[in-house]
Amino acid sequence: MAHNPVNHPLRPLYRALSALTGVYLVLFGILGMIQTADNGLFGNGDDRVLGQRTNLFWSLVAALIGVIVVIATAIGRNSDTEVDKYFGWGLLVVGSYGLAVIRTDANFFNFSISTVVVTYLAGLFLITAGLYSKVAPESEAGAPRQARERQAQSA
Repeated sequence: MAHNPVNHPLRPLYRALSALTGVYLVLFGILGMIQTADNGLFGNGDDRVLGQRTNLFWSLVAALIGVIVVIATAIGRNSDTEVDKYFGWGLLVVGSYGLAVIRTDANFFNFSISTVVVTYLAGLFLITAGLYSKVAPESEAGAPRQARERQAQSA
């Protein structure tokens, strides 16, 4: 059975990583909305923001994901771990979709290779932060229950 760490000593670092990823997505989304506002929702121009191609739709989606991640990180209480894991995997799926359709008419996010790479990295950062930022009372932290019971019996 897999065991994700609880009360990891580097939890503040992983929460900061999550918050920075969310802030980056918000910044990218806002700058993208400003840059692509006149191209329509699914415009496929050569608009670049922070080195990535984008359109108004992907800018809106990125800003929304970033706002949700930042809010969940600010709230904490393990809501950030769930949000980070789900949105991290979601970004990996979106990045894979973007890579698969990059030179077709189905590229409605207007992705380029650099956008795919950054989307993958953001997703991986969020997944990592989600796996290592879980918190629990000390009585529930540590090894799984069966291992603790065996330790108690052998002592």
